[in-house]
Amino acid sequence: MLRRVLATEGFHVDGATSARAALEVVAADPPDVVLLDVMLAGDDGLEVLTELRRMCDVPVILVTAKGDEADRVLGLRMGADDYVVKPFSYPELVARIGSVLRRTTPKNDKGPLSFGPLAVDLGTREVRLDGAVVDTTAKEFDLLAFLAESPRQVFSRQQLLENVWSSSSEWQDPATVTEHVRRLRLKLEAEPERPRWIVTVRGVGYRFEP
Repeated sequence: MLRRVLATEGFHVDGATSARAALEVVAADPPDVVLLDVMLAGDDGLEVLTELRRMCDVPVILVTAKGDEADRVLGLRMGADDYVVKPFSYPELVARIGSVLRRTTPKNDKGPLSFGPLAVDLGTREVRLDGAVVDTTAKEFDLLAFLAESPRQVFSRQQLLENVWSSSSEWQDPATVTEHVRRLRLKLEAEPERPRWIVTVRGVGYRFEP
């Protein structure tokens, strides 16, 4: 089921039905990211994670029904890049895969993201509007770049806290996101009250409109 869903999102997906088969697939042709179920039939997913880390630095997202904080912390400490707890929505999983790929793909090789008069250069961390440099703070740039890399995809404030601040609403006020969006709009928008680039999806979150 996951293979079908991810294929419709444009991913090429290889599957493995056992720990040994999975390790052989990765050894033969390391993928861009691995989805690893912690509770495998007859195998321990965390042992597979340990073997993967010995082999290469492939990003790993743990998929599991074990959602206790201790389990999440253990998986992350053992080298996982993210942790998705069942049941989860497919859009959330796709967003997390995208987030992990963005964090683990070298950005210096990417050219500027161009959207008409707006350019976001991931290598130089520079924003230009109509050719003029826009003065942004480090976190303002991170937020804009994250949204711009997934045009029209809606992210909640919780998702933005996790992906841009590496935090959560338990540790940081989601109003932090709202304030950074407000500041970006003041710098980018001719009419901040009628935003062109960063659009509010009422009751859900924000999206970048290319």
